[in-house]
Amino acid sequence: MKLATLRNGAPDGQLAVVSKDLKRFTQASAIAPTLQSALDQWDAVLPKLQTLSAQLNSGDIAGKPFDASMAMAPLPRAFQWIDASAYMSHLERVRSASGSKDEELQAERPIMYQGGSDTLLAAHDDVVVPSDDLAVDFEAEMAVILGPVAMGSGIEHTQDAVRLITICNDVSLRRLVADDLQGGFGFFHAKPSSSFGPVVATPDEFGEAWDGKRLGGKLQSRVNGVMLGQPRTEVDMLFNYPQLIAEAARTRSLGAGTILGSGTVANTHDEVLPIGTDGIGFSCIVEARTAEKQKTGKAVTQFLRAGDEVAIQFVAVDGSTPLGEIKQTIQIAD
Repeated sequence: MKLATLRNGAPDGQLAVVSKDLKRFTQASAIAPTLQSALDQWDAVLPKLQTLSAQLNSGDIAGKPFDASMAMAPLPRAFQWIDASAYMSHLERVRSASGSKDEELQAERPIMYQGGSDTLLAAHDDVVVPSDDLAVDFEAEMAVILGPVAMGSGIEHTQDAVRLITICNDVSLRRLVADDLQGGFGFFHAKPSSSFGPVVATPDEFGEAWDGKRLGGKLQSRVNGVMLGQPRTEVDMLFNYPQLIAEAARTRSLGAGTILGSGTVANTHDEVLPIGTDGIGFSCIVEARTAEKQKTGKAVTQFLRAGDEVAIQFVAVDGSTPLGEIKQTIQIAD
């Protein structure tokens, strides 16, 4: 089942069911007015939403044409947005740039930060930044939306916490990272509003690609139409989703609708840009620059500037893109 939050003039939008091929939708407000409302009463509304989805996919309901630009962020103002770092190869490439110090601890336990979640961006919203001299970067990630998780839940209790899956662009202002970290309270100014895919999907939509711990496929990133990366999402993921959820719940309970990011998806390799058709590449620019410095002594890939377009999509084994596409342009605030 695939769901979306459609624009209707209200800050939390309106819940809709989207067809498997992402071509049609039907409103679901008679079942739950918003996605958060659905998550709050998930066990009660899930069968009704699944029935509506089946009717839409079978043609029993005609539906209306779905356009990703109609969608807001799935949870436009989520109660909680947590980003983790599950891929050690990403940390290894950017550790010196980010100011991370304890390599051994990061390998034993995932690091996380709590991001702002009151103004999450839609898949086709512009990324508006104060200026483009702040080393504007994208970070292509997977994200899961959770049901309630009790504080102290072990991995055996977090296996079934994932309700929905989507894609994410965790925007970063690299020039501000060091200031944030040196201040001692972690990321703040370096992390403006994050962006999420136009639809979310229940885990069963992915078949065997979802094993309850990891999702298998490629996460492709393009800048101005040029492929920067397509790492596999299940490869080199040191910490799986049940482990990430258990870590997030170590000192607090997690409410229904908590969004948890995988961190920048990265695979181990020794490539530099440009990559070939079968290349792996990078899910953020700072990784590409670090690889260039290591190989040639000079970083040549430029950070994002005003007018640049970033596109991110998850590609399944069959070549389909079941979560749609994030497609955003960098803009400077007036």
